[in-house]
Amino acid sequence: MNNDVSNKSIVELEKTLRYIAGIIKRRGRQILHNYPITSPQFIALQLLIDGGDLTIGELSEKNGLAFSTTTDLVDRLEKNKLVERIRDTNDRRVVRIHVLDKGKRIIKEVIKKRQDYLGDVLTNFSKEQSETLNELLHLLHMEMNSHRDNKNE
Repeated sequence: MNNDVSNKSIVELEKTLRYIAGIIKRRGRQILHNYPITSPQFIALQLLIDGGDLTIGELSEKNGLAFSTTTDLVDRLEKNKLVERIRDTNDRRVVRIHVLDKGKRIIKEVIKKRQDYLGDVLTNFSKEQSETLNELLHLLHMEMNSHRDNKNE
């Protein structure tokens, strides 16, 4: 732990981030009520769009869900014509999950609504404040990823 950061600051930061995450999660669920997907399906579609076509095992690992849970989730996405299973061109034994246009459109719309919400929340922030917040959160995200990779947690 960095000696320059007080324990009180860390406690307050963790609490604030937890509250923010809760608000984002609740708001995200409200937005999803208008779409034919659940929160876990939203996360899976986002991971597939960001990471490209993944196997169920890869998606399971990235999502932190059991293989069987991910299989069920992908089955429902496929039934709703949001994804399709395709055989890997290099190894026919490997099946990858590919997001269809309908799935991409839904994610794009949902993310736009989430961004609009954040924009509304930030209306009382100055341009400098919002840029500083963005820079610091980006730095925190990078440090968390680095810490996770170094600690094998």
